[in-house]
Amino acid sequence: MPGEDRPNLLAHLVLDRATGVWRLQGLLEHLQEAARRAGEFAEPFASADWGRVAGLWHDLGKAQPAWQRYLLANSGYDTTGAGRVPHSMAGAEYAVERLGPAGHVLAYVIGGHHAGLADAGPLSAALQESTLLANALESGSLPTEILDAPAPEIRQVAGSDEGLHLWIRMLYSCLVDADSLDAEHFESPDRSDARVSWPTLEQIESRLTQSVECLPRGGAVNAVRWQVRDEVMPHAGDEPGFFSLTVPTGGGKTLTSLSFALAHARANRMRRIIYAIPYLSIIEQTADIFRKAVGEGVLEHHSNLDTDGQEDRDRLAAENWDAPLIVTTTVQLFESLFASRRGRCRKLHNIAGSVIVLDEAQLLPPDYLEPVLSALWLLVAGYGVSVVLCTATQPALASGARSGRTFKGLDDVRELVLDPDALATRLDRVAVEWPSDPSQRTQWDEVAAWLAGERQALCVVNTRSDAAALSALVPGSVHLSASMCAEHRARKLAAIKERLVAGSEVRVVSTQLIEAGVDIDFPVVFRALTGLDSIAQSAGRCNREGNLSRGRVVVFMPPKPCPIGHLRQGEGATKSLLSTADDASSLLRPDGFRRYFDRLYGDLPSLDAQGILPLLQQDARSLHVDFRSASEKFRMIDNEGTATVLVPFERGAALIAELKRYGPDKTRLRRLQRYSVTLYAREFGRLRAFDGVDEIAPELFAVTPGFYDDDLGVVVDGAWDGAGAVV
Repeated sequence: MPGEDRPNLLAHLVLDRATGVWRLQGLLEHLQEAARRAGEFAEPFASADWGRVAGLWHDLGKAQPAWQRYLLANSGYDTTGAGRVPHSMAGAEYAVERLGPAGHVLAYVIGGHHAGLADAGPLSAALQESTLLANALESGSLPTEILDAPAPEIRQVAGSDEGLHLWIRMLYSCLVDADSLDAEHFESPDRSDARVSWPTLEQIESRLTQSVECLPRGGAVNAVRWQVRDEVMPHAGDEPGFFSLTVPTGGGKTLTSLSFALAHARANRMRRIIYAIPYLSIIEQTADIFRKAVGEGVLEHHSNLDTDGQEDRDRLAAENWDAPLIVTTTVQLFESLFASRRGRCRKLHNIAGSVIVLDEAQLLPPDYLEPVLSALWLLVAGYGVSVVLCTATQPALASGARSGRTFKGLDDVRELVLDPDALATRLDRVAVEWPSDPSQRTQWDEVAAWLAGERQALCVVNTRSDAAALSALVPGSVHLSASMCAEHRARKLAAIKERLVAGSEVRVVSTQLIEAGVDIDFPVVFRALTGLDSIAQSAGRCNREGNLSRGRVVVFMPPKPCPIGHLRQGEGATKSLLSTADDASSLLRPDGFRRYFDRLYGDLPSLDAQGILPLLQQDARSLHVDFRSASEKFRMIDNEGTATVLVPFERGAALIAELKRYGPDKTRLRRLQRYSVTLYAREFGRLRAFDGVDEIAPELFAVTPGFYDDDLGVVVDGAWDGAGAVV
């Protein structure tokens, strides 16, 4: 490394192994480039000056002589340097010193740009104890253009106290993405070059329009689908904000909502579409529908994704959502909006200026409803976002009083179809038989007899144990549940569809995973009593294409109540509606769903069960926000008391063997996500008692072959013999 070419202070140092030449990046260059990028990223929410200053000051701590020695040692250039040296808090100290109380905004952002956003208390303690800034300034090498950068403008944040946490998180996202991209550009230029451009939203919209024009128009159901599109699309030029798309199952919501989102984005100069789906079981189906319609341009981002065939461009874009059309999970979206870790937050700034489509919006979790709706309101109010609530069973999200408490919801939501009630009538393709006596329960052997009497029928039950018990009583039936891995379920669904199309006999017993978004059509559906929205979703799998004059849906009281929790609460709300309804046939209508959700939400003790909002919405003037604590509490899927096991289904067996031989790494574990099953702790315990799992790496368990059944998936009470009975 020629001495005369070496900058006074270094930020990054890397050996080019192809040439044997050391490449170096000066600290000034890195700070200026990070500032440029972070400022650009913050521009869509009018905070470019804050982004630039965060970038300029974030690595001031690297000016410490000890850190410079650490860099040389850690890179391998000079092994005589110091051990690991922290640096992040120096810039946080400087922000408070320069800006006073307002500097605490940047203290959160800069102080956490590696470790994550902290709670207010620990951050204050770290600022008081830190000597990193003094160490950095002692070098006398920090350029004055960095230290004397103009202070950012103090401004009112959208939502005031309510919105401070999201604004800080957005600035944090801008900084960590800018920092990551500049470091990548220097250290891994090939990786940086792989972030190639995507099709524009206009190109994707043009391809979708061509595909939609080829869709069939004949038949009553297709006529309604075209009617829906004709009613929705004139609203694409409307001002950004909240929209609802209330269309019964089978009414063409998926492509119509995407068409609206693309046209709305074009009309309002918005940047991307984020399509959020609650179930992993249907996200791949939706992404495939989009790819068939628009070709490339779809970024699929979720935990079950098999990345073997994925392009480098897609893998890299998943880090920061720098793509035009993102298909992800509702969990990924909202847990990121309440996250504190660098990796989870990195994508957030790219949500600004987006159209968010919330598919199956009725599945927003009631325990987190208030923080979720607050985040959506803030995105619309301050970040140029539009939100489309897309569902057949629209939840009651308007503000109001429920059970004596005030509920701040979403107001001014604009419906995109002219008359949801009339549309529901036109798409009413089934006759629903409700239980005449909700206190009278039906045993599984009677339900099994119903199924056996039908050539093609679906029965949806409330738990995995119910599905296993009922399918065992129906010889030749197809079982679907979360006891099966994602790849296994996908194979089963494909086989079911083939048999339905061929007119073959097929009787399916499934948990609710078949309800939302699965494009499947049975003449008869049986449904164990549960929440009204789930019953409507099951009914949507009956006579879906309108090939019969009337499909048949039978709702029955199962042998035992729903499990305690949201399923039990939904069951109770439905029973209450049944007991007071003058005409039960009107329940599966928009007004019936509004009454159902009003009752469901009103009966809950809290719509912020974990107390998320109090941690984030304290007095904005004190800048006291507990990011880390709120993030730890915001878990839309509670994995406490569960264990994930790998299963030897088809390719899974070879992948497990490979992992046992070579050990776990990120790539192998990602490939195995489609071959995993989540068990409750008691189920996992029983499986271990039968020696049904093998610990193939620390805290990583695989099901032994005899305990994974080709029909039922994981069998927790013992291996299965050839007749399918528990041994």
